[in-house]
Amino acid sequence: MSDRITVEELSELMKKAAGVAVSPEELQQGYDSGFDTFGIDSLALLGIVGELENRYGAAMPPDAEKSKTPRMFLDLVNSALLAGA
Repeated sequence: MSDRITVEELSELMKKAAGVAVSPEELQQGYDSGFDTFGIDSLALLGIVGELENRYGAAMPPDAEKSKTPRMFLDLVNSALLAGA
């Protein structure tokens, strides 16, 4: 398991935790678009954060579920994972 979450993993988590199917390619293209353009709201993001906490056995940053874009989310979560690694 890597200590960075990829666009592919985020895509998989969006499907698993929020039931929203977005391909990694679509996610990459909309990297700076709001999560709302993908149909992801703060509750769905909270579910994604929960999945990550279970997967990594570590708390995610408190503002992770408030991230507006995939880029913001991945930057925040990955920097926390790197700091905790």
